[in-house]
Amino acid sequence: MKSKQAGITLIGFLVVLAVVAFFGYMAMKLVPAYTEFMGVSKAMNQIATSGTEGKSLDDIRRDLMFKMGFQYVDDATIRPQDITIDRSSGTSVLHVSYEKQIPFVYNIDFLLHFDKSVPLRGNVAL
Repeated sequence: MKSKQAGITLIGFLVVLAVVAFFGYMAMKLVPAYTEFMGVSKAMNQIATSGTEGKSLDDIRRDLMFKMGFQYVDDATIRPQDITIDRSSGTSVLHVSYEKQIPFVYNIDFLLHFDKSVPLRGNVAL
């Protein structure tokens, strides 16, 4: 009596392996950028809860860049002009918006746009 074999062939296994490798490589490129954004978010929350009474925008930028250094955020990722304070709603809101370009393969790049706003406690000096 012959039994019928079931399973994946070598060619099928190689195709599955190629697809998994492609998405694994994509994750290896993208995960550090999102981890860095989590560090930016954590540093922003620390600045917002520490109190910003009487601090100027430059002081807040300096403090934020210092705290982002502890979160392993690359200095080239966020420029000082990416950090703004919006006072239009009556309360001060710390706003960080930046883009990060990540090379993928050959001439294909990922362009990631990150945007985060956090309300500040206290009045910020002009």
